[in-house]
Amino acid sequence: MNMRRRPRYASPLDRTLSAHRLWLLSGGQQGTQACLRGADLKSADLRGARLREANLRGADLRGADLRKADLQGADLRGANLESSSVTGANLIDADLLFTGLRGVDLQHTRLHSVDLTGAYR
Repeated sequence: MNMRRRPRYASPLDRTLSAHRLWLLSGGQQGTQACLRGADLKSADLRGARLREANLRGADLRGADLRKADLQGADLRGANLESSSVTGANLIDADLLFTGLRGVDLQHTRLHSVDLTGAYR
C-alpha cells in the first residue's frame, strides 16, 4: 500500500517568521526583516517567536499568544494587543505608542526602556 505524504506548505506567516529569523541571525545580510504592518494576527500562536525589531505597526494582535516572544525593539505603534498573552515576553525598547493593552497582564514581562505614551488599558 502506497501511503504518500502530502507535502506541508508553510503559511505566509511561517515564511515571514523564517525569513526574519534568518535576517536576525545573519545581521541583516540574508533573509528579510519582518513587516507585519497592519496584519490580522488575531488569536495567532506566536509563543516564543523571534520578532526582535519586527514591524508590527498597527497589527491586530487581539487574543494572540505572545508568551516568551522576543519583541525587543519591535515597532508596535498603534497595534492592538487587547486580551493577548505576553507573560515572559521581551518588550525591551519596543515602541508601544498608542498601543491597545486592554486586558493585557504586563506582569512578568520585560518592559525596560518602553514608552507607553498614549497606550490604553
